[in-house]
Formats: sequence, C-alpha cells, structure tokens
Amino acid sequence: MKMNFSIKDKTTLENNYNEAMKNENFANFVNKMKLTKEDILSKVTKIEDTLEELNNCKKCHGLYECKNKLNGNVLMPVKDNGIVYFKYIPCKYLKKEYALKKNKESEEKINETCRMKDIDISDKKRVPVFKYLDNFYDSFDFSKNMKGLYLHGNFGCGKTFMISALLHELNIKKHVNTMVVYYPEILRELKSDWESYEYKMRELKEIDILCLDDIGAEKVTEWSRDEVLGTILQYRMNNNLATFFTSNLNLDELERHFIILDSKDEKIKARRIMERIKQLSLDMELISVNRRN
Repeated sequence: MKMNFSIKDKTTLENNYNEAMKNENFANFVNKMKLTKEDILSKVTKIEDTLEELNNCKKCHGLYECKNKLNGNVLMPVKDNGIVYFKYIPCKYLKKEYALKKNKESEEKINETCRMKDIDISDKKRVPVFKYLDNFYDSFDFSKNMKGLYLHGNFGCGKTFMISALLHELNIKKHVNTMVVYYPEILRELKSDWESYEYKMRELKEIDILCLDDIGAEKVTEWSRDEVLGTILQYRMNNNLATFFTSNLNLDELERHFIILDSKDEKIKARRIMERIKQLSLDMELISVNRRN
C-alpha cells in the first residue's frame, strides 16, 4: 500500500535519514543489506533498533543474558519483491537450543524403547559399565539399598542410552517405576509451571529409580541447586532410592559448576550437593566414540 506523506512529514523523514546516515554503523549496515534511500526513509527507527539488538548480541554469552525484546531473536529488515518488512531471526544460541532439543527428542524416542540386549559392547571401553548395569539388574531388590551410577564421559558416547536400557528393562520385567529426565529441561518446567511444581517435585523425589540426565548442562542458581536438586537428593538419600546421573563433567568439574560465587559459603553448598551425589551413586567414566555422528 502506497503511503502519502505531507511536506512536513517528508522533511522530518529526510532529516532523520540524513542524521542516521552520519552514523558509520548505520550506513554500513543498510549498504550491506542493499537498502535504498526509499526503503529506509520511513524505517530509520526500526533499523536503529535492529542495530541496538545486534550490538547486544556481540556482548552476549547465552540465552540467559539476552537483552533483546524477543529472547534469542533479532528483528531484521528483509527485502522481498521490492518491499521491506521486518522479521525475527533466531540467534546462534537459540538455533543451538533448537538443534539440541530436536536431537534430544529423537534420542528420547529411542531411549523409551531400548533394552539391555540393544547395548552395543563391541567397544571394550563400554564393557565395565555394561557389567555394572547387568549386575544391578540381576541383584535389584526393593528392600536393598542400591547405589546408582554417576556416569560421565564425552558427548554422544551412549551414557543415557545404556542407563535408559537398564531402567526400561527393570520397568518391563520387574515392574519398577523408573524415570529418565533431561535435567536442564525439568528445571525450566518447574520454573515455568508453579501450579504443577509440588506434583513434579514429589514424583522426582519418590519414583523408585530416577536418572537425572545431563546434570551440569544447566545454568546454576541458588534455587535450582539448593531448593530443587538439594531437596530431591536429600529425600532420595534418606529413603534409599536408587538414583542415576549422566554428565559430561567429572565430579570435580561438577563441584566447580555448582559454585556460583567464589566464597566459602558457596563452596560449602556445592560440596553438600556433591556429598549427596556420592552417597547415591558410584562414579564411573565412559569415554567412547561419539555415536551421534
């Protein structure tokens, strides 16, 4: 639709355009985007907003730091058939988040149906972990105080798959209630849905066997560390409930991950969480080929 501007409006737009073009960043950007003067005249303010958001992106280290109007996005000018309009473009961190979520959903579908017989032990590095899981299955009894695993290692080596296979086997053959939860995602769910918070927390605390998948990949806050994780682990420890963990971090790295500020009090809180993890699980490392490739 063609817009009709008064002489006064046109003068204002011209002045705004001329002033904006004095800014080297503005001039370079519109040239790079191949925008003409006619394209720009009525859109100076929006383009300036875009430049501000792009500047925010240069200083940003992740979605949790995003200062833009729509988290993880930049409002960019797009020219199509001679018409300029603005659309939200996801940043590299949001794209990575989408990719991880897509991969996780794909993995979850596989993990939901995997069984012990599906575990590939042609790689000898996987054999000690498999033997532990096999022994856990054979000797599992509700009356026993059984330790889970803190299984750490490189990306894509099959940590979650192997533990999921054990838990699925126990569920089918021994009617054990089990749950594998992607830890960063469950934190987001707990934070965004307070109505179901108590129910979800009770489930995480009381399920027969729990696996917290990818612990150490989350953004740590006092709430997530002390109120959520600390509460879950303390309950499970007090009630002798088997608990598994997967992580790309070893125990020392995880302890440092839990320290938010470099203070004595923070170090004590992090150590308290680690003591609970050590009480609940046996530390094992799995370094193997990246099977996601």
